[in-house]
Amino acid sequence: MKILLLSDKEDPFLWDYYRPGVLDGIDLILSCGDLKANYLSFLVTMGRAPVLYVHGNHDLRYLAEPPEGCDCIEDKLVTFNGLRILGLGGSAVYSRDSFQYSEREMRRRIAKRRFDLWRANGVDILLTHAPAAGWGDGADYAHRGFECFNDFIDRYQPSYHIHGHVHMNYGRDVERTLQHGPTTAINAWGKYIIEI
Repeated sequence: MKILLLSDKEDPFLWDYYRPGVLDGIDLILSCGDLKANYLSFLVTMGRAPVLYVHGNHDLRYLAEPPEGCDCIEDKLVTFNGLRILGLGGSAVYSRDSFQYSEREMRRRIAKRRFDLWRANGVDILLTHAPAAGWGDGADYAHRGFECFNDFIDRYQPSYHIHGHVHMNYGRDVERTLQHGPTTAINAWGKYIIEI
């Protein structure tokens, strides 16, 4: 299965300079947030793959105009072609806007999914906007990661933790992939393709 990962920055070759066939072979599109709603709607229309998304910290506009034809998996465990995906969007609190959570609030969101995780016998992909603390997060207050994601990864050992929020153009030391035990953490900034 080929999965297109997106976050934070619209890719001009998937939108402004789109060519028919560029999405051929993509089975699923996962968005980690902070993208224009009409960008996601365009991709689900032009491609043959469903788009699943979580909210970024700048996605307040989604409340009034969500991406059409796309599925929000915020606080949900969904299964696509046997792949179990848990969505937990938002970032750590830094200005008290929508889709910002304290460590305690995010931990509570995870706790509410325990039964779903037990019933599904685990999870394959943790889809978030923010990274885990110490695994691809930023040094500044607004881009710090969640400690509870580390606990989640240690307990459930998903194959992938896919996130955004930390832009690759913030500096040369921003890594695209990191290994956290058996879990591969991927920064989906812009676009990235994985095959499972």
